[in-house]
Amino acid sequence: MTEEQLKNALEKIEALIREQNERSENIKKEGDFIDFDKLDKLTIGVCGGDGIGPIITNEAARVLAFLLKDDVDSGKIEFRNIDGLTIENRVAAGKAIPDDVLEELKKCPVILKGPTTTPQAGDPWPNIESANVAMRKALDLFANVRPVKVPEEGIDWTFFRENTEGAYAVGSKGVNITDDLAMDFVVTTTEGSERIAKIAYEYARKNNKNRVSIIQKANIIKTTDGKFLNLCKNIGRDYPEITTDEWYIDITTAKLIDKKRRSDFKVFILPNLYGDIITDEAAEFMGGVGTAGSANIGKKYAMFEAIHGSAPRMIKEGRGKYADPCSMLRASVMLLSHIGKQKEADKLERALDICMLEEKKISITGRETGCTCEEFGNYVMETLKTL
Repeated sequence: MTEEQLKNALEKIEALIREQNERSENIKKEGDFIDFDKLDKLTIGVCGGDGIGPIITNEAARVLAFLLKDDVDSGKIEFRNIDGLTIENRVAAGKAIPDDVLEELKKCPVILKGPTTTPQAGDPWPNIESANVAMRKALDLFANVRPVKVPEEGIDWTFFRENTEGAYAVGSKGVNITDDLAMDFVVTTTEGSERIAKIAYEYARKNNKNRVSIIQKANIIKTTDGKFLNLCKNIGRDYPEITTDEWYIDITTAKLIDKKRRSDFKVFILPNLYGDIITDEAAEFMGGVGTAGSANIGKKYAMFEAIHGSAPRMIKEGRGKYADPCSMLRASVMLLSHIGKQKEADKLERALDICMLEEKKISITGRETGCTCEEFGNYVMETLKTL
């Protein structure tokens, strides 16, 4: 390594430190969560993304509009389509989220977002940042919330994944120091860790969950994971009625498939990368990532999405209309709950249980052997009429 290479690397690292310190300071200035009851009108942005994203997102929006018809007709709720998050448009702009698209997103306190393509090594696309990661940072959506319920297996889990820090905070800003040495970075702040812990413990208290598990690898990643663990434990002391335990990420992945232990878990708090990985494992118990939705919660904005990708192969093979909307419909349940429409959320969740798990008059296979996305949406709405 030459002195010039070292100097260049240190300059990049210094810039990252200054950037993340500024972000940490900005978190301290946050206000309260948005109060939807005080809004004269709620605008819900419908952002399809790319691949199968627009197909399944528009179907979920159609079901939401059906459920919220009275509020839409009275002008209390408006659905606004936001285009421009296709991989082609993002590459043309050279940004994870083009400026005009971000401006439109910021006009919507609530966003229903479809999957987006994230380039990786070997792809024909430039190495632009994930649109999801960029949106979480731009709108400060610090809590990724993913529920997994399989009653017959004793599974009732809710994952609170820290959404703006960890290994993803500067994931596109690693440093190639030499041809032989590259480094990436993990970011943990006091403010970021405390707020994800608080929202998880508050959820546990309000929903009568008696256990919160802090997932990390503090025995190896001693500085950042150690800080995350200790801060979360400190917050847990304010909730004496809730049992707090701590698990390493590797053994947690094993215990989730241990029938004797997995029903002990209730609420999880996880750093970003671990949360991304383990919630995909957890979703398999419920039928796979195609059936699971997630919420991304901040104080000013909230975004609801599927946890799977954009499935470009389905589009390439002409099978897009057979895409499964269940992930987006599950996310829509969380959206309804977030905006204070709990009655409608419960109805949609019940309808999905009937259509996906119980009655199953039609099914999605992703091919001609199953129903189309629109047909499944119609099935859900017909079921809602009976509830």
